[in-house]
This record gives sequence, C-alpha cells and structure tokens, in this order.
Amino acid sequence: MRLYEYLLDRKHSLLFYLFLMSFITVVISLDPCKRVSAENIMYVNGVALLSFLVYLLGGYCLKRRFYRQIRHSLAENPGELLYTLPTPGNYEQRLYHRLLEKFHFEQRNQLEKLYTQRKENLEFTTSWVHEIKTPLATSRLLIENSRGKCSDEVLDSLEEEVIRMDGLVEQVLYYARIDDFARDYFVQEWELKPMVKKLVKNHARIFIGKKIRIDLVKLDLVVLTDRKWLMFILNQVLSNALKYTPDGGVIRIYAEENPEGKTLVISDNGVGIKAEDIERVFTRGFTGYNGRMFGRSTGMGLYLARSLARKLGHEINIASKFGEYTTVSIHFPRLGDYFKLPN
Repeated sequence: MRLYEYLLDRKHSLLFYLFLMSFITVVISLDPCKRVSAENIMYVNGVALLSFLVYLLGGYCLKRRFYRQIRHSLAENPGELLYTLPTPGNYEQRLYHRLLEKFHFEQRNQLEKLYTQRKENLEFTTSWVHEIKTPLATSRLLIENSRGKCSDEVLDSLEEEVIRMDGLVEQVLYYARIDDFARDYFVQEWELKPMVKKLVKNHARIFIGKKIRIDLVKLDLVVLTDRKWLMFILNQVLSNALKYTPDGGVIRIYAEENPEGKTLVISDNGVGIKAEDIERVFTRGFTGYNGRMFGRSTGMGLYLARSLARKLGHEINIASKFGEYTTVSIHFPRLGDYFKLPN
C-alpha cells in the first residue's frame, strides 16, 4: 500500500482532525479574555499536527507490513493462504480473518463433496463398463455359434443377455438423472396390479427358464406415485429377487393396507442376505457377500431404488435371513403424511 493510498483510506480521520482543530482554534481566538496568544495557538496547532502525522505514519508502517505479508502469501502460497496470513493486529482484522476462515472451510467442504461424488461416479462408470462387457461378449458368442443352426434355447439365452444389458443401461440413465429428479416426475394415483404384471411379463423368460413360481396376491390397491420411477424401483427389486432365487423357487408379491398407509411387498425364498450385510445393502456400490459369490453385480440397484423412493416420498425396507428368504417392502404413506416428509 502506497502512502497516498493509505491517506485516501484515512480521509475521514483527516477531515475529523481538520474540523476538530479548526473548532478549537476558533473557540480560543474568540475568547473575550484573550488569555492565549496567537503564537501559543499556532504552537498548539503545530504540536497537534505533528502528533497526528506521527500517528498516521505509524499506522501506515504497521499496515504496510501487514499488506506486504498478504501480498507475499498470495504470490507464494495461494493454495495455503489461510495458513500463511499474518496475525491479525486489531479487531477489524480478526473479524476479516474469521470470515476468511469460514469461507475457506465451506469451500473446502464443497470441494471434498465434489471430489467424493466424482470418485463415486468414476467407480460406478468403471464398474458399469466392466459389467456391460460380459453380456455383450456373451451375446456376440451366442450369435457366432448359432449361425445357421439357431435354436429357441439360443434365442432365449440371447434375449436374457439383451434384457440384462437393457437393465444396466437403464441404471446408468437413472443414476445420471437422479440429481435432476424434480424436473421429471409427476405424482398421481396409480394401480399397483398393472405395473406388477407388466414387470413380471418383462421377466417372463427368466421365470420360465429358472422354473420360478410367481404368486400375486391382493394387488388391487391404488397408490400415490410416479409410474415411471416406481417401475424402475420395482424392477431393481424384482431383478435382485430373480438373481438370487434358485431354480424352482418362489417369489411372492402382495400388498397390504393399514392406518399408516399402503405397503407393497416382494418376497423370495432365495439365498438371503448375511446379517453383517443387511444394514449396508442400500449403500452406493456395496455388493456384499452375495455380490462376490454370484458376481454380475454393480451394487447400485438398491442404492438407486432407495434414493428414488425417498424422493417420491416412499420408504424401502429389507428383511432377510441368510439361506432362507429376503423380503423387500415399499411403503406408500397416506396423502397427509407427504407434507410431513423431511426435505
């Protein structure tokens, strides 16, 4: 900071000094007793001016050193500015230092969140790419081996792989759009039975191929939801049930109604989930014991299902006993309860 810049910054102090000394000089000069001579008045003004200049110069020297240290920090360590700033010398500087501290930590937290999100997105994309390669390679192999001798069995296998690829692509699309959810949903009344039947029909090949029995019970209920997003949620749950239910198993889908709302339940008698994994199945990217044993898992299906369900005002819960069963329930609250949901 140059001297003239400092003086401009202190212009209010200069004006106050001129006003004060002018007032004192006028009062003394107009004193009818004339006890103070003109020479003494000039002497008092001179001493006051000298003292004021010393005060200004002293303040200038202190602030010049302070600003020089700040400029040095900006030039040498811009990334560590907060930790290289000079020690505040007065209350104003301490306030600014606290403000910079708060701003710094808020920005650091935002950057850490962005970094974590970018890392998670990269991990999911990498996992998804590896997952999509498998059905693509299988489909290519099936096509090559079936040239001229295509059978229904081959076509069924190929269709199953195509369905799986379609599901993986759908996962990526919904994951990419989850942050813009508010732009693309419309909650209204929908019947559960047609949606469930459509999903079962979409997976008919797998049901038939694995000889899994499907029981649909008491689905004549109407719920408040967005059909497209709920279909995706149900598809993730049903796909998991089919994946982990052995040949000849049973999947049961039914609905319940009580004073707290309505609940859709999808239950299977498959491999179940280990107790240590049950609390983490909705975590992003978590595959757990089943994912490692059975493979072909991105660990994103249930994460997306719960995230989207909560945005719709629904809640997903899961209960399971390893080696026996898994039950996933989707709760639809009463209309009045939607206004009580947390943001």
